[in-house]
Amino acid sequence: MAVQTFSAEEAVELAVVERSGFVESRHIGSAVLLDPSGAPVVAVGSVDSPVFVRSTLKPLQAIASMRAGADLQGEAAVLATASHRAEQRHIDVVAGMLDSVGLDESALKCPSVAPADRATREARRAAGEEKSRLHFNCSGKHAAFLMAAVAGGHDLGSYLEPDHPVQQEVARVVEEYTGGPPLAVGVDGCGAPVHALTLTALATAIGRVAQGADEPAARLMDAVFAHPWGIEGGGRPNTTVIEDLGIFAKFGAEGVMVMATRSGWSVAVKCLDGSSRPTTLVALELLAFAEAVDADAAAQVAARLTQPITGGIEGSGEARIVGALRVGDALTTVRRSGA
Repeated sequence: MAVQTFSAEEAVELAVVERSGFVESRHIGSAVLLDPSGAPVVAVGSVDSPVFVRSTLKPLQAIASMRAGADLQGEAAVLATASHRAEQRHIDVVAGMLDSVGLDESALKCPSVAPADRATREARRAAGEEKSRLHFNCSGKHAAFLMAAVAGGHDLGSYLEPDHPVQQEVARVVEEYTGGPPLAVGVDGCGAPVHALTLTALATAIGRVAQGADEPAARLMDAVFAHPWGIEGGGRPNTTVIEDLGIFAKFGAEGVMVMATRSGWSVAVKCLDGSSRPTTLVALELLAFAEAVDADAAAQVAARLTQPITGGIEGSGEARIVGALRVGDALTTVRRSGA
């Protein structure tokens, strides 16, 4: 049988959608909370099964690019680990990264898309330049790979191949930070290799990154906290968590999320159906349980970032809120048991 992630039977209820007092939907998955030493404090569901970690791998990929010679400083370092919305400032930084090594967007091997940011999309459309590889959410990571390839004198056309020296450095960093090799390697949405790790291994790695385990990791974290807009975009969930709570946050496609404090408390979450809707709430709940973040502040941020459950309108014409996304039985049990 091919390697695969955990099953529904192995998952637990992470969150529920409640409408008018009725539980309408349930999000199942797995999550783990580690303390700064890397010891598990909470593990719910199957935290030692393989998960394609998608864009939560980007901090390790950025560190690998730095080690391979990419001169990533400040905003460029943030864009190397970003899943950005293609605001104009994101585009400008990525273009500058390429220009710094004598390249342009034609060297990128990620797809050409319209900006996810509405204002930029409309402006680009009006200018007749709607689609570009620079707009793809992973373009900064790709630019960092190319910077590393140029620095090492490596082939540029094959920089996404698993046997390319830059990708081999990524594999070394992944193994070093997680404590073991990946359980599988596939192709991510941007074309880069994506690694399957356990949630425990992923949380271990992100905790070490947040603590600044080496000079590239420390440089990366300093850059992210100095320029949080770069990692996703103004008002977006990851950016907001970093800005308002001082916690590193990085989502990945298919319902993966990591968060970590600078002291090294770390969380990794996988929502089994691939939804990102509950992952910020779940990660913040676990960090609040550990008192790694102020519970009231975390709840306020989670409430702002969670789409309300609405029905009809108030007298003012505003949408009437009739429910909410709430933590599920697994985390409620953690709260009650204190472990």
